[in-house]
Amino acid sequence: MAQKNNTPIKDIKYYQKKFWKLFFYGLGVMALFFTLASWGFFGNMPSFEDLENPESNLATEVISSDGVTIGKFYNENRTPIKYEDLPPHLVKALVATEDERFYEHSGIDAKRTLGAVLKLGSDGGASTLTQQLAKLLFHGEGSTFKLFRVIQKVKEWIIAVKLERQYTKNEIIAMYLNKADFVNTAVGIRSAAKVYFGKEPRDLTVDEAAMFVGMLKNPSLYNPLRRLEKVRLRRNTVLGQMVRNGILDKATKDKLAAQPIVLHFHPESHKEGTATYFREFLREYMKNWAKENKKPDGSDWDIYSDGLKIYTTIDSKIQEHAEEAVQAHMKNLQQEFFAQQKDNKNAPFVNITPEETKRIINQAMKNSERWRVMKDMDKTEEEIIASFNVKTKMKIFSWKGEIDTLMTPMDSIRYYKHFLQAGLMSMEPQTGHIKAWVGGIDYKYFQYDHVGQGARQVGSTFKPFVYATAIEQLGMSPCDSIIDSPFMIHKGRHNVTEDWEPKNSDHQYRGMVTLKRALALSINTVSAKLIDKTGPEAVASLTKKLGVKSDIPNQPSIALGAVEITVEDMVAAYSTFANQGVYIKPQFISRIEDKNGVVLYEPVPETHDVLNKDIAYAVIKLLEGVTESGSGVRLRTQGGGSGDNRWTGYPYMFTNPIAGKTGTSQNQSDGWFIGMVPNLVTGVWVGCEDRSARFKGITYGQGATAALPIWGYMMKKCYEDKDLQVSKDPFQRPDNLSIKVDCWSPPKVENDSTAVAPEDEQNTEEFGL
Repeated sequence: MAQKNNTPIKDIKYYQKKFWKLFFYGLGVMALFFTLASWGFFGNMPSFEDLENPESNLATEVISSDGVTIGKFYNENRTPIKYEDLPPHLVKALVATEDERFYEHSGIDAKRTLGAVLKLGSDGGASTLTQQLAKLLFHGEGSTFKLFRVIQKVKEWIIAVKLERQYTKNEIIAMYLNKADFVNTAVGIRSAAKVYFGKEPRDLTVDEAAMFVGMLKNPSLYNPLRRLEKVRLRRNTVLGQMVRNGILDKATKDKLAAQPIVLHFHPESHKEGTATYFREFLREYMKNWAKENKKPDGSDWDIYSDGLKIYTTIDSKIQEHAEEAVQAHMKNLQQEFFAQQKDNKNAPFVNITPEETKRIINQAMKNSERWRVMKDMDKTEEEIIASFNVKTKMKIFSWKGEIDTLMTPMDSIRYYKHFLQAGLMSMEPQTGHIKAWVGGIDYKYFQYDHVGQGARQVGSTFKPFVYATAIEQLGMSPCDSIIDSPFMIHKGRHNVTEDWEPKNSDHQYRGMVTLKRALALSINTVSAKLIDKTGPEAVASLTKKLGVKSDIPNQPSIALGAVEITVEDMVAAYSTFANQGVYIKPQFISRIEDKNGVVLYEPVPETHDVLNKDIAYAVIKLLEGVTESGSGVRLRTQGGGSGDNRWTGYPYMFTNPIAGKTGTSQNQSDGWFIGMVPNLVTGVWVGCEDRSARFKGITYGQGATAALPIWGYMMKKCYEDKDLQVSKDPFQRPDNLSIKVDCWSPPKVENDSTAVAPEDEQNTEEFGL
């Protein structure tokens, strides 16, 4: 007989008790785990202050006077945007694709999380938008080790719940889209919209918004510049999610899905885009401003990460027209310059010795980036020089676009010496607000600023300062007459070291002429006679009062422009005449705000009286004569089309009052034109980087040909632009004007582009310096 098993059968209550014990122990362990995580036991957790102010590393935004973002300074190209400025279809596409129950959970989607646990994370971590935001804001991707990934998930859950308590759903969506990285320097939806489509987020179409939502899954994989077809398929998946969630109907989805992705890629690089030279000038200014103006806690502002907003005086429309004008004219002028250099064995240099050429090239070599880098690598000078004669693959600038080529760095130096440069600045004379700033032809390749950085010889554009001094000191008027005849200032008078006898550029003398006619024709002998009467000290003194910072020698030769001055200073000086004799220092910032809109800085205009209204107006009338019958008459006529002027045409036909002056330096190394209407003064300079690289003759080298067409092109565009209000009115005439300005003038020349007074061209020896 078999023996019975005496082992007692355990009561079911025993197992229930065991289960609940394990369950509560598990809950306790989880609670402890979460508590320790929230205390930072497994790594730092964001504080309350961090949650209150999660936005960091924000780009500083440069904003034009008409509200357009013209550039940014950044470590991370991110500019925040409010939820109200997001298009509804973008938000709906985001929720439909990334987190369908976003408005129902409190940071963690229990259903998706449970599904992820059961599948052991094989379909992903089931992160909600809030969890994804927590990851973006506070700890990034984290470790790939599974235990550490679990810890990371717990931290995400804790932060997500805290974020949900701290912010509304709409704020969380805005924060998420502001922080997301869309690659190619585009961080945040606003930068992405600008970089990929050249528009603000509110202007994104449904399919464009779907593309950005699709990129969020893996921005590197779904990079539109590298895998456009993959991006298109992913976009269509997002459109499908919008149909599933009742946002789109299938017919609309099918129509959008069939469309290609058309990018308008605008990389927001510091070396590209609009107003590049101005932005670099502003960047240097802001670096000093940040050191001198502290935060409330005493630390320095960081222009690359503190999200400042710099409201500038630049008008984006005028800036655009100015850049277009420089590009259009310089492209044509450069063709002519290349053509004239074909037979020049020492191109692009004219009338200098081989030794002087070698000195220029060697200096450029030592100033190059290649030299600096190799010097930092402890290379010997012989090794560095040898490297400049080895052919290297490189991209070079051309007016037809970048060219991939093979040449020696030494050849590239001479190649770049061929290029004509330009500098342009426009200013509103009544406020001092700078409206346009073009420092060169291409900032990426030529980073020297010819507006505020480079002072060049001004030629005849200096003469109005001489005439203004004569009117003020001698009581003369534009209608007074003076004899154009040979004239000499003898050695010893006015500090000249030898007899000085200036010549007129055409070697002709006209006899009795009015001051207005003399300035219109840029007659040298008249300018010399006037400065002889006033003395060069008085002219230099007035020039300083007009804001010119350059050294002005007390020599009679300054009457013909033997002075180097920046475009910025020349425009400010001329603006004084247009502003009834009151000088206003050029101003380029309206205000600076922090990321919360708190005003940190508002500049106070710097002004002082220079001339009385009558004298300033008399100078304006003198300068009007230049465009009525003198060297600026091309603005009134329509000509060009043959011979030496085969590419030039003057389709401006302006009829409104314009005050202006052309200028050409010795050997036509510098061409100038400064033109004024009542509410806009614009100065233009054109020339090569090296003064010995120039046109051989005066036909193309003079200011009337090299610089004036840029002014004409720009102003024509400004007048056609209905968004601008550039004046065509006469300059304001003072009440009870005491100076005679209404003189008899010769008939205006019509439709004759050759009726232009040649510019003065003097040699250094003739200046008597």
